[in-house]
Amino acid sequence: MPAAQSAEFKKAVEDSRKLKAKPSDTELLELYGLFKQGTQDPPFADTKAPGMFELKEKAKRSAWQKLVDEKVTAQDAQKRYIKLVNGLKEKHGFTG
Repeated sequence: MPAAQSAEFKKAVEDSRKLKAKPSDTELLELYGLFKQGTQDPPFADTKAPGMFELKEKAKRSAWQKLVDEKVTAQDAQKRYIKLVNGLKEKHGFTG
């Protein structure tokens, strides 16, 4: 079951799409992991591991797995996501 999403989280998701410059690969992976953990849609346990040659998907799953292993709650992931997006808005600019 998907986690409830705060209004601030939903706004941060929209804002992340309006950055003036593309975040680094590391920042994108962090955003992905926090988003997936924050939404729980689908739950991590219900997802399949990517194939051996799916390097991009493996990196994304690894970023999410790290948060699962740290036992980050959906609410904490949403707060961290909001904080990260706000930092990226300052760093990269924002067209909002």
